[in-house]
Amino acid sequence: MQNNISFNGSRGPTCGIYAEPWDKYVSVATGRIFGAWVDRREGPGFGTVVTHEITPGTAVFVPRGVGNAFQTLEEATAYTYLVTDHWRADATAEYSFVNLGDPQLGIEWPVPLTQAELPDKDRAHPALDDVAPLAPAPVLVPGARGQVGLALTARLSTTGVPFTAWTREELDLADPASWPAEISSGDALRRYRAVVKAAAFTAVDAAETPEGRAAAWAANATSVGALAAACARAGTTLVHFSTDYVFDGALPLDSAYTTDHPVAPLSVYGQSKAAGETAVRACPRHYVIRTSWVIGEGKNFVATMARLAAQGVGPSAVAHQHGRLTAAADLAAGVLHLVDSGAPYGTYHLTGSGEPCTWGQVARWVFEDLGHDPARVTPVSTAEYNGGTNDGAPRPVNSVLDLCSILDAGFTPADSRAVAREEAAAFDGRRSAHDGCSPRG
Repeated sequence: MQNNISFNGSRGPTCGIYAEPWDKYVSVATGRIFGAWVDRREGPGFGTVVTHEITPGTAVFVPRGVGNAFQTLEEATAYTYLVTDHWRADATAEYSFVNLGDPQLGIEWPVPLTQAELPDKDRAHPALDDVAPLAPAPVLVPGARGQVGLALTARLSTTGVPFTAWTREELDLADPASWPAEISSGDALRRYRAVVKAAAFTAVDAAETPEGRAAAWAANATSVGALAAACARAGTTLVHFSTDYVFDGALPLDSAYTTDHPVAPLSVYGQSKAAGETAVRACPRHYVIRTSWVIGEGKNFVATMARLAAQGVGPSAVAHQHGRLTAAADLAAGVLHLVDSGAPYGTYHLTGSGEPCTWGQVARWVFEDLGHDPARVTPVSTAEYNGGTNDGAPRPVNSVLDLCSILDAGFTPADSRAVAREEAAAFDGRRSAHDGCSPRG
C-alpha cells in the first residue's frame, strides 16, 4: 500500500519501539540493521521479544500489534518498510509504544543505547509493565439487526472482540449510490480486520414479484459487488453469507452438495445469491459461507412450531424438502473461527451437523420436546402447503450441504437435532417467564 525508505548515513541511529495499526514488511535496500520486535497483542504471547539482523537478502513481516524497532549497523543503510495502509494523522492515536531500554525486554543492542543516536521522543516511551495489551483490529458487521447479525454481535461481545455494528438506517448496503465516499473508496474499511456482511434480502417468495426481484438483486448481488470492490481496495477480508438455494436440489437424497458443485438456482432469490457469490470472489480476501435453515433470535420455524404447540394447534409442515437446521449462534462462531484462525480464503459450507431432516420432522421434534403429541403435525407437500397452488418460489428438494470444508478448517457445527431441542427449550423458557411461572422440567 505504501512503501517507505529511511536512509541513515552512520552506524548507531536507533528507532522504536512502535506498534502501529497496520502490518509491516521490513528490510534494507543497502547496509545492515539490527531488528527488534515486541509482541503487544492480547494473549499468551504478550511481551515476547524477537531480534534478528537484517541484510538486503532478508525481510521480516511484522503484524499489526507487534512493536517494531531497528538499529543501523553500517553507514549508508537504507531501511525500507512496506505497510498495508497510507499514513494518516488520525491513525497516530492508535499507536502504542515501549521503551527501547526497558530491562524487562532484555534486548542486547549491538550499539549500547548510551552511545546510540535516539530521537528524544523514543527515550520517553513507557516500560512494558506500564502499557496495556493491544486489542485485535475490530470487525465490521453491516446488517446487525437480523438473526445472523444479532448472533455475530453477541458472539463478538462475549469473546471481547471489538466490533462496529451497522444497521440499515446507518448504511443502506442495497444502495451503493448512497454510500459515503470513504466507504466506496475503501478508506473507511482499512481499520477492520474483516467485514462480515449480515445484510441480505431473504424473502424467497417475495423475490418472485417484480418489486421483490429488483430488491433481491440490489441487496444480494449489485451491492455485494460494490462492497467487494471497496474491500479489495482496502485489503480487508470480506465474509459473505450464501445459501443452499444456489443449488437445484436434484441430487439424490443420500448425497450432499460439495463446495465445488456447479450452482443451478431454481428461484430468483437463489439466482441473486449465486450472482453475489461471483461478485465476492473479486475480493482477494474473501469467505463465501453457504448455510441453510438458519434458526436465530426472533421469528423462526422452531419458535413458530413451539407457539402453535402451546396453543393447541395442529400445523401442517412440508415433508419433502431435506436439509439441516443451523443455529445462528453456531454460524457466527464458525465464521469468526475462520477469520481468527486465518483459514484459507474461499467457499465453505456451514450448517448444522448430523442426519438430514425435513421441516415436518423438525416440527414433530419440537412438539415431542415440549411434551405435545407429534402426531398433531401433518406432513404435506409444498403445493399442499401453498393451498394447492404453485405460487411460491421453487425450493430445492435436497438442501444438504457437505461439511468437509468447515470440518477441515477445525470447526465442528452443532448437531441439527440439538439445535431444534435447544431453541424449543429457549422458547418454552421465554413463554413460561412471560406467564410468570417456572419452565417445565
